[in-house]
Amino acid sequence: MEALSIGKIAVLYAISTKSEAEEICQKASEMGYRLYKGSVGSMDSAKIFAAVETAAKKEGLINPIYREEHSIYHSILEAYTAICRGREGLGNVLRSAGLAFSIVRGPRISNDKNDGEWIAIVLFGNMGAPIKGYEHEVIGLGINPV
Repeated sequence: MEALSIGKIAVLYAISTKSEAEEICQKASEMGYRLYKGSVGSMDSAKIFAAVETAAKKEGLINPIYREEHSIYHSILEAYTAICRGREGLGNVLRSAGLAFSIVRGPRISNDKNDGEWIAIVLFGNMGAPIKGYEHEVIGLGINPV
């Protein structure tokens, strides 16, 4: 991996298989990024936000201070808005989501250490009516400075 952006790393990590994820994580770590990959499924948007934010805190990707919590909240919101195609949400319109998510913290561009730290969130998976087989793939990306 040459110079990469934080967003591209986050997307690749979120959509990767287990063996691909290990390689991405190792190479991205060498470039100064910290990464985490998890999963969440729900009809409740609050559970999705909570799962991602809790993982970021537990993994030490954000500190419990306002600007970092604010940054991750807005990154999650951007990714969530993308997968929901706007402001409608999930449960209130009878949609459910099964998602993998990635959290990446580091420089905006891997070879630019003077731009400060950024956080990227990707939500990737399936969304649709809460009936098996009635879903489709979705992906959303949110990036903010820490």
